[in-house]
Amino acid sequence: MPSNSSAADHVRDLGAYVSASPSSFHAVHEAARRLDEAGFTGLDELEPWEGGAGSFYIVRDGALIAWVVPEGAGPATGFNILGAHTDSPSFKLKPKPTTGAHGWLQAGVEVYGGPLLNSWLDRELQLAGRLVMLDGTQHLTATGPMLRFPQLAIHLDRAVNDGLTLDKQRHMNPVWGLGNPGDVDLLAVLASHVPGSASVDPARIGGYDVVIADTQPPAVFGAHGEFFASARLDNLSATHAGLAALIAHGSSSGGAAGAPIAVLAAFDHEEIGSNSRSGACGPILEDVLVRISDGLGATVSQRRQALAASFCVSADAGHAVHPNYSERHDPANHPVLNGGPLLKINANQRYATDANGAAFWARLCGEAKVPYQEFVSNNVMPCGSTIGPLTATRLGIRTVDVGVPLLSMHSARELCGVEDPQRLAAVTELFFRTAV
Repeated sequence: MPSNSSAADHVRDLGAYVSASPSSFHAVHEAARRLDEAGFTGLDELEPWEGGAGSFYIVRDGALIAWVVPEGAGPATGFNILGAHTDSPSFKLKPKPTTGAHGWLQAGVEVYGGPLLNSWLDRELQLAGRLVMLDGTQHLTATGPMLRFPQLAIHLDRAVNDGLTLDKQRHMNPVWGLGNPGDVDLLAVLASHVPGSASVDPARIGGYDVVIADTQPPAVFGAHGEFFASARLDNLSATHAGLAALIAHGSSSGGAAGAPIAVLAAFDHEEIGSNSRSGACGPILEDVLVRISDGLGATVSQRRQALAASFCVSADAGHAVHPNYSERHDPANHPVLNGGPLLKINANQRYATDANGAAFWARLCGEAKVPYQEFVSNNVMPCGSTIGPLTATRLGIRTVDVGVPLLSMHSARELCGVEDPQRLAAVTELFFRTAV
């Protein structure tokens, strides 16, 4: 989806991407499929890589790094990196997951990240992720609508509207059927939902990374069709924008001499701290950048030159002002839906934006003719963080934090404006071809 497409086309494609991506593993699988269609070459980290111009990607677990090396790139050519993440707050399947009581079949799950628990109640949900067999082969699985966290009826809790308290262990056990847990195996159900599953023996499943995902389709609505509601906008909205921009960049001027090396870094595990081999605290981005530089004949000193010439746009969803809770926001900075992507600022470096990054972002948005908005937290409301400070700290790359404004962040179903995702993609495409 070119980043100069209409906002309506872009959110339609974003909806399709989210629907195809119920887990981080599905998100990178769908991204790889789209990159293959666009002529990118998938590389194996176990194999040697040839250097030189071209469009490439690698997948490591639930993370993906894709890049375009222009003609004439040299050992000191800088990298322009769009950083995002593929995971979203949810619930992850525990060991011995087949549970139940009182005639109900239930699933044992653990809270993943910081979901708004109440938003997951009374929804049709699915299990999705990867199954790893004893021989090391991996299979994606997605059940479709199968589970539900049923809320207690008001007749049995008359004070519920005065304050709902959910115990993560006792109350957040979804139902998925009727029967005796000893007579069924939830892993067998997951195995039966692997495409071409005749060869998948549930007894040979050695491990799994499976999460719960909402199944309600994304939707455009509002008095003038100005709203877009979907699951996992934090942060597939940025992953999709980067993917669309990189594909458009690679098919147009991506190989132009003098351009930077454009990189999409879609990390996993941001919602739980990024401390993994596929997270932003891990080595995946550095591993790829080093191998690209090696392929261009860089010495250690030239590689450091390239990093010094590089820039990272850390793109993660941010907060729009909530009309019912405006006192929770900074009094002077009230971002709105369809007002443009956010420039995220925090004095304590929870976001990596500094004056240089702010100026560069303002320049890019001006040249792309895209409005942007500044976000800063209310002083008594500590903000979250992103992969931006982690990337800046690990690699020393100049970094700015941006993102699409949302309401209902970390809800099972989040809300953005229809204009903002396409605007983020448009600025990202310009960024990919702009030498810093």
